[in-house]
Amino acid sequence: MHKTRVRAARQAGGNTTAASGISRGTQGVAALIGAAALIAGVVPAAQAAVPAAPAAPAAAVIPGTDTATPALVDGINEPAKATGSAADAAVGHLAEKQSRYRIGNPGANLKAVAAQSGKGGTETVRLQQKYKGIDVLGGQYVVRMENKGGKRAVVGTSGKYFTELSAPTTATVSEKTAVERAVAAVGRELNGKNLSKKDLRKAEGQKSQAATALTGTAGRLVVLPQGKGVLTRQVTVKGNHPVTGEPVLRQVYIDARAGFPVLQYSSIKTFGGKPAKGSAPKAARGARGAAGVLDAGDATGTGVKTDGTKVDLNLYFDSSRKEYTLRDYVRMQGSTKNSVTTWDARGVEADDAAGKWPSGIKEFGSPVQEFGKDATDAGAIDAQWAGTQVYDYYKSKHNRDSLDGRGMAINSLVGVTNGGQPWVNAFWDGSKMVYGVGDDEYKPLASDVDVVGHEMTHGVVENTANLVYVGQSGALNEGLADYFGNAIDTGTSGTAMNDPDSGLVGEDLCRTLSKRDCALRDMNDGRTTSKDFLGVAYNVDNGGVHLNSTIFSGALWDIRQDLDKDFTDAVVYKALAEYLTPLDGFTEGRNAVIAAAKDLGATAKQQNVIKRSFNAHGIVPGWEDAMGLDSDTLLGKLNTAGTGAGAGGGQYAVSKSNDDGSEPYSVYTGRTDGKGAPKLVSPNDGRFHVYPATDGKNVVWAAYGTTSIDVLVRPVAGGPIKKVWSAYTSLQGLRIDGDIVVWEESDPFGGRHAAYKNLKTNEQAYVDGGRYHLGSALPSVKNGKVAYAKLAPVNGEYRLDVEVLDTKTKKTNLMPQKAVVDSIGQTGISGTHVSWLVDEVAYGPMAVRRANLDGTKMLDLSPESGDKALYAFDLTASEEAVTVNSQLPDTQYRNETLPKLWQFAASGTREGERVSCNRGDQSYAAADTGTRVVWIDGTTSNTDLVVRDRAAGRC
Repeated sequence: MHKTRVRAARQAGGNTTAASGISRGTQGVAALIGAAALIAGVVPAAQAAVPAAPAAPAAAVIPGTDTATPALVDGINEPAKATGSAADAAVGHLAEKQSRYRIGNPGANLKAVAAQSGKGGTETVRLQQKYKGIDVLGGQYVVRMENKGGKRAVVGTSGKYFTELSAPTTATVSEKTAVERAVAAVGRELNGKNLSKKDLRKAEGQKSQAATALTGTAGRLVVLPQGKGVLTRQVTVKGNHPVTGEPVLRQVYIDARAGFPVLQYSSIKTFGGKPAKGSAPKAARGARGAAGVLDAGDATGTGVKTDGTKVDLNLYFDSSRKEYTLRDYVRMQGSTKNSVTTWDARGVEADDAAGKWPSGIKEFGSPVQEFGKDATDAGAIDAQWAGTQVYDYYKSKHNRDSLDGRGMAINSLVGVTNGGQPWVNAFWDGSKMVYGVGDDEYKPLASDVDVVGHEMTHGVVENTANLVYVGQSGALNEGLADYFGNAIDTGTSGTAMNDPDSGLVGEDLCRTLSKRDCALRDMNDGRTTSKDFLGVAYNVDNGGVHLNSTIFSGALWDIRQDLDKDFTDAVVYKALAEYLTPLDGFTEGRNAVIAAAKDLGATAKQQNVIKRSFNAHGIVPGWEDAMGLDSDTLLGKLNTAGTGAGAGGGQYAVSKSNDDGSEPYSVYTGRTDGKGAPKLVSPNDGRFHVYPATDGKNVVWAAYGTTSIDVLVRPVAGGPIKKVWSAYTSLQGLRIDGDIVVWEESDPFGGRHAAYKNLKTNEQAYVDGGRYHLGSALPSVKNGKVAYAKLAPVNGEYRLDVEVLDTKTKKTNLMPQKAVVDSIGQTGISGTHVSWLVDEVAYGPMAVRRANLDGTKMLDLSPESGDKALYAFDLTASEEAVTVNSQLPDTQYRNETLPKLWQFAASGTREGERVSCNRGDQSYAAADTGTRVVWIDGTTSNTDLVVRDRAAGRC
């Protein structure tokens, strides 16, 4: 699930203060991300009984996007090398048909990472693309063959091979710098923008321990397949979320030539996961006990699930413990010595279970063969029984031996908590399932078969198509997990496919709520791309993996309702196991299912049913281009990630890459009224130029280089570029007005410090003196005055305030408070007012507060409580208006839960109105003159800089 609580799983998820790009399926930034290669080996697999295949149709070729290699070739029957390995035959075919595939030297540029064989002599080989020996993320090509009677033939291919790569292969950024910047990037996103007393405790703790809550490990060099390719260093960042305490496991890709974090995403999947180190200990099977003690061995027993149903279980008697344990060896007998096992992890923290094996835990045990209430209440019986049902489904229906197809152990940890509190969450981390203990409303998370089936299917996906858990490919990952989870659930419960509740996900988790109120998703919700697809930042639900999943899973579920369910399962499984590759999106998913159905002998009528279902959900070629805006686009397809935007004096400033996203980011400026052409202001020097701001006369930005992060400034009209300041690990929050530039940076111990520089006098200073025991952040500037949030001791206790510093006179004014402040958000300052976000009741909405520069006439433009309160996280202000970014929590996945813009009259005479009714993510707002606002919008699934001159009103 997505948040600490199930109901929070229904929101868009994640702090939105440092977005990492807008998802666009397999294009733009989303095309950058891949996943670890599969382990090579033979994976037995087969399909369920299906109609006999008709004669092969004529060859069909679907071209690839931005590559000369086809995305899919189907309907062929071409001889291949009969002797030797399947991988050799696959590579040989690609070399022989070079004119079709355009893959130069397949033997050197492709590496076999998996091969699977099935009934009827079918063979499927997955090949990882290499560029001069370096892995290409998401570059994977699949070759499907038949090997009968000593004759082997290729019957189809699919995937992504990027033919246009010409990236450098030597890193100039050190591993140390890459790790430091990766950790800083994750810290910025997780900590959010607010300044709170936790910042002080965190900084003090890090200083005393000389360590951070987050740690990074440098990994391999990886080429991201944008345009000619981007060479990056992959860094894995682990630790605890500084706010929620939940486990953190992030993959961050640092440009290996400039040091900018071009991409980051969470690899802990709620209802999903990623490869993890560490493994479960194995119990010795069949060892004899000491004299007078029962022999160890297999046994049978019973247990009661949380719904009161009594079920039969295969057990294992552990003679050393003199207990029967929830360890089922019988199902895997004859294939491996592994088992389906449920472990007692009550009291284990979620972060101690993510990506590692918690020390000291044991299999759930009982002195008698009938397990008692203790195991029921912990969810152990549900986890064990459901785990065996999922194993049986894949083995009997698809001849797949466990999640990896090679009989891997199936381990479930139950009873996990978070911060010592009940945890309503679950995830797969690449080696095991982890289930939260539940709470007063929600049962233990293994209490619904579709949840367990969903989790375990992520393991199947990871060991087949390995769909990247971001954007459209992540939504496919989620959609397939929902589909197979519910296919298994409806089978065990006997639910008919025409039952209106058949498509509900997680509906049986609640103690008192109805099924529909409890369910997290509904595959019968009728969502379509044209009406419901939401383009969002990667830190919002990993780019919409849950938000958009039912668009695809809904199409699959419709097919299962209209065709034979076993045949449909076989088609979808074949598409997953033999057609899909890591970066595939909705359109590729459609093509894979149609091709798999043809391969399994679907009639013309059945194929039409499949196509009709995808059409009904808007999954058709070119669907991404059918979305509209109520704003004007100033600069489209930025192809950037988390770089922000600035505006002022009738000008905008924004970072942009080239059309394919392969070049380091450059800063452009232009008129906010849309007149004239954008102008490049940053140098083309190989650095990433980001976080721009402008006052209409000058543009200021940060340049990420191999050893430093430089603050640069240049006149809008042109002229020399001047260096203002240099930092080394982290810098953000740039603003400029006249001669004063402000920004925020972090000290080595995690403390935050607002700074300014006078461009005329060259005076540079931290507003708090840069002292470690003080904190200042979130600066804004106007007419030589700097507003910022401040954390400093007052009468022996630390206190949060908003302060205004006059850089000329050095005098300061504290803004008044209504109560003790828990946290302060972004400040904004104009010629007459100071505005800021404030939270006086922890972890709730934030008031939008405004006062005169001297602190008088303070009022709340938006309250902290009540129906009109906003969960605001960013703010920008002009003389006439205050605009805030807000995101609603604790609601169903929908448009309203995404970051949206609200605008208030600075005078307080007008209630807040929505700036835009655009569907999708609205982030990085920057106020221009009057009520005009620019922002980065994700509605079209691109990163577009857009503008509106006035609020749209109600949406």
